Amino acid sequence: MKKNPLIKIDFIKTPTGSFSTVEGLKKYWKSVKPLIEQREKHFENVRKNGSEEEIFAELVFCLFTPQSKAVSCWAAVNKLAENDMIFKASAAEIAETVSNVRFHNNKARFVTEARNIFTSNGKMKIKEKLSSFEDIYELREWIIKNIKGIGYKEAGHFLRNIGIGKDLAILDRHILKNLKNLGAIKEIPETLSPKAYKETEKQMQAFSKKTKIPMSHMDMLLWCKESGGIFK
Repeated sequence: MKKNPLIKIDFIKTPTGSFSTVEGLKKYWKSVKPLIEQREKHFENVRKNGSEEEIFAELVFCLFTPQSKAVSCWAAVNKLAENDMIFKASAAEIAETVSNVRFHNNKARFVTEARNIFTSNGKMKIKEKLSSFEDIYELREWIIKNIKGIGYKEAGHFLRNIGIGKDLAILDRHILKNLKNLGAIKEIPETLSPKAYKETEKQMQAFSKKTKIPMSHMDMLLWCKESGGIFK
């Protein structure tokens, strides 16, 4: 077993958040803002100093997260990294190693398929591919179109975690519930089709601008309220 090559990250506990008004949201933001900024520095560090394996590991993490807990998914990614499996293991080997992740067989296959997409002449070149896009929205569309198992939420999550998707929304039922309660969106979409996702994202961006709370902070802020801390 080799030393884990991934940038270390811990769960940051935050003060308990309980608010139902915009003023309450702003007050809570002030109390956790330094912790959110600390986590943003981590994402910036991944962008600036992350290796090909570390960047791809963030994509693997986002492939694992649907219907699974983030902390457990990152532990699974770390297990792959510790055993030198992220770039080398087969889908069957990955599935066996991360069996605690829900739908691990399908997700393991998604990992190897994504790995093939970013590999050229036997070398991982995910950083080169990502940097070839100047527009973050075009990059998100490319990821969704080409990486099986990745939708708008997962693509935004991945790009945020590598420090280049700060203005993208990461919408799930917890975030939508809070946005609705705060009046940021009129209603929660019955289904998050691409059109509905983008429309809701625009409403969230407008709310972010109105409250002067950055989009990247808004996502982590609402998750602080839900989980009592900041992770990924």
